[in-house]
Amino acid sequence: MPTGLKGQKRPTDVIGNAVRVMRLATGEEGDDAQDADAKAAKILGAKGGKKRAANMTPERRAEKWC
Repeated sequence: MPTGLKGQKRPTDVIGNAVRVMRLATGEEGDDAQDADAKAAKILGAKGGKKRAANMTPERRAEKWC
């Protein structure tokens, strides 16, 4: 796979990538992958905060939140 100046990966299908960017820009195609990732992270983040608070001692919670 081709790499850029700083070693980042570049797409091998340049024309296909250009078409996808055009579709995203014109609104023909939505970027659903990022929306799904953000929704999952929000759900898991809320669960993680409650679990972390339950495992902390009252002194540690007071120290952390003040």
